[in-house]
Amino acid sequence: MLMNNDHLALAILTWLEVIFIFAVGLLVLSLVYMYIADVTQTTQTIRKNYPIIGRFRYFFEHLGEFFRQYFFAQDREEMPFNRADRSWVYRAAKNVDSNVGFGSTLNLQQPGTLIFLNSAFPIQEEDALAPAPVTIGPFCTKPYTTQSIFNISAMSYGAISKPAVLALSRGAAKAGCWLNTGEGGLSPYHLEGGCDLVFQIGTAKYGVRDLQGNLNDERLFALGALEQIKMFEIKLSQGAKPGKGGILPAEKVSAEVAEIRGIHPGEASISPNGHRDIRSVQDLLNMVERIRHITGKPVGFKAVMGDKRWLVDLVDEIRQRGIESAPDFITLDSADGGTGAAPQPLIDHVGLPIKESLPWLVSLLRETGLKERIKLIVAGKLITPSMVAWALATGADFVNSARGFMFALGCIQALQCHKNTCPTGITTHNTKLQKGLNPADKAERVASYQHNMTKSVAMIAHSCGLAEPRMLRPEHVHLVMPDGFSVPLPEIQPQALIFRESDSQPNSTLHTS
Repeated sequence: MLMNNDHLALAILTWLEVIFIFAVGLLVLSLVYMYIADVTQTTQTIRKNYPIIGRFRYFFEHLGEFFRQYFFAQDREEMPFNRADRSWVYRAAKNVDSNVGFGSTLNLQQPGTLIFLNSAFPIQEEDALAPAPVTIGPFCTKPYTTQSIFNISAMSYGAISKPAVLALSRGAAKAGCWLNTGEGGLSPYHLEGGCDLVFQIGTAKYGVRDLQGNLNDERLFALGALEQIKMFEIKLSQGAKPGKGGILPAEKVSAEVAEIRGIHPGEASISPNGHRDIRSVQDLLNMVERIRHITGKPVGFKAVMGDKRWLVDLVDEIRQRGIESAPDFITLDSADGGTGAAPQPLIDHVGLPIKESLPWLVSLLRETGLKERIKLIVAGKLITPSMVAWALATGADFVNSARGFMFALGCIQALQCHKNTCPTGITTHNTKLQKGLNPADKAERVASYQHNMTKSVAMIAHSCGLAEPRMLRPEHVHLVMPDGFSVPLPEIQPQALIFRESDSQPNSTLHTS
């Protein structure tokens, strides 16, 4: 018996030696191959000058995307979202204690810091009010009324995964907010949760197009008949890439995505950089009226502000046609938006950020008497209560967020959104990566994030002596200037127009300052 055990042990050791020798040989062959490949290639200087060792530079550079936020970045310095802001969203989504101790880590002397002016007599809990309901589209046969101040911004099925859309749809229904479909058309997963939907019509008109890519009235009518779809949004541009259409890489265009969009599977889905049938403010108002007439529901448009003259022309055209012709809402996106894949020059340097564009647009609409008629929805890095409260104080009626709700779904800011390799399963169609995203669990987090956002914005309003968030005004906010001292917001917000006596005439033209 002992002899047999000795033979077995010897056999095992022999096989281990063989495996070890084989592994060493394989390693040596791999190193030889990499050395030859490095010294013979002509595209990367580091690899050629430092064969094998030089590869570690690229490996560590890749790992840096993932580990920078954990080991090197401070709480308030990382981009596009710092750790402090992400942590607040994570806690709000998990519905856990969001209190912090030992003071703020925010530099209150940093230029641009928001300071809300607390009242000596804050609102008591029994005197607090729920957000006031707002009606969009008063001249529609089917206007839309909602109390929600914080909603889910446009993210297309295809750009994000099936379980992500399911979680957002179910979470939006639980929270009582809307979900924007994004330009990729209406999927069954948008409908499954039973939430209110805003159908976005992008430049390629996915979901409402004919074979030539033109707007199809029959498809539009069929969507308008769906009870869940409350509004239609014409996308002119988006924050990540003003002046360029949507980009969905070929590896993310599955057969199902292709069928929903009306395109070929396995081919990149690239939308035109603008609507071919909307080349002027007259065309835009004509399209708004066409969609509104067919569907009977509120219609607006989404745009990033750059050149302001076209908005002045738009207001002038509305004056001539009548207030009924106006879009029912404008979704103003910020140049620092960014869920979509986009060229870096556009992400970094094109379009105006929301802090500059929103006050200007509010001023334009107020001075022309259109602020009540046209509701303002804003988006662009507004993921924390202070930024949402600022937007409401400045004049927004609603706030949309995409990346905030992605964090609620579990996004870790790995910056892999466009590569189909998202490690959290949100922006990938790889089923192995999707399996960790449980729609039922994440729906609860989506709802909790929306609820805690609304609750926290209300807390700011109550501190300012206001009964509910929509009562916030610019005079309740100060902005820290370069000298470290704060200035009342109304003193620094830009004025949109210079009016002359001729402006009151029917054929007058508005002028920018």
